[in-house]
Amino acid sequence: MNAKLRVAACVYEHTEALFDGRVVIEGADATFQTASLVSDIFRRTVERCYDVSEYGLTYFLRTFDLEDSPFLALPIFPNRNFRHSSVFVNTAAGIERPQDLAGKTIGEFALFGHDPGVWIKGILADEYGVTPDQCHWVIGGTDRPIPAFDWIPQPVPEGVDVRHAADGETLAAMLESGEIDALISVDVPRSLLNDSTKVARLFPDYETVERDYYRRTGIFPQMHIVAVPRELATRTDLMKAIYRAFCEAKDIVQRKYRHGALKQHMSVVTPWFSKHFEENRELLGEDWWPYGLTANRKAVDTFLRYHYEQGLSKRLLTSEDIFVPALLDT
Repeated sequence: MNAKLRVAACVYEHTEALFDGRVVIEGADATFQTASLVSDIFRRTVERCYDVSEYGLTYFLRTFDLEDSPFLALPIFPNRNFRHSSVFVNTAAGIERPQDLAGKTIGEFALFGHDPGVWIKGILADEYGVTPDQCHWVIGGTDRPIPAFDWIPQPVPEGVDVRHAADGETLAAMLESGEIDALISVDVPRSLLNDSTKVARLFPDYETVERDYYRRTGIFPQMHIVAVPRELATRTDLMKAIYRAFCEAKDIVQRKYRHGALKQHMSVVTPWFSKHFEENRELLGEDWWPYGLTANRKAVDTFLRYHYEQGLSKRLLTSEDIFVPALLDT
């Protein structure tokens, strides 16, 4: 009998084939669900509403400090992005370079240590000597107020000053007014997109900086994994089938872009897309969005180190601690 699975994820182009039925999970009767906010998927994962779910990496890792951590991960990374582009500054705050963030008040989206925040704080510490304890932190929503995420552990390391924005406050408005000096956010402030002169990126030419970062490190930062309850993780054949299905859905999209290059991607509305595609392929390789542990181990282990160094994990976790054993050799 096929296993009944409730699967939750965002509808990305690389998961669409799972939602529309072009790709099925072998040996499973799977129903797919999504939500308008990915944080709603995360919250419902905590509430055990799903059998398989996209899950923010820091949200997932925080469960390992519980007495009985409920989940393991599949080495599937549905959401990833380079993170230098996630730092915004008030143009009157005197922040011209990353080192100028020391002593400043910085807003952070959603919680102290959201996935992009863990990445860029780690990079700021490794490459520029700026650590979280040197700054003051305000947590909140970027362009709309959000309450504290009280459904997950929210550790704050000793010596780090963190508070939540007041009811009704948004970090974007605080940044534009100068109440905070900088902002780390997965969301781009509308004020920047509306050409405000009061808000800018810390790294104006972020693409060049991020490409250099990848050339030096080989790291394409991932934000999310796919989580399963530990009791389900023992079903080796099912875990492999879920992994294969997500890989196949992603491969469909990558094949589409490779084939599109033959016609200069005339089906894509973005001008000069083929040139951009060629540059990415040259830098990132033939599989530019890899799943599996082998291609991602350095990035995962780096995030695990950052998570521990930033006081978000009580112990330094390893890839072997967090991934389903049957998929460690992927």
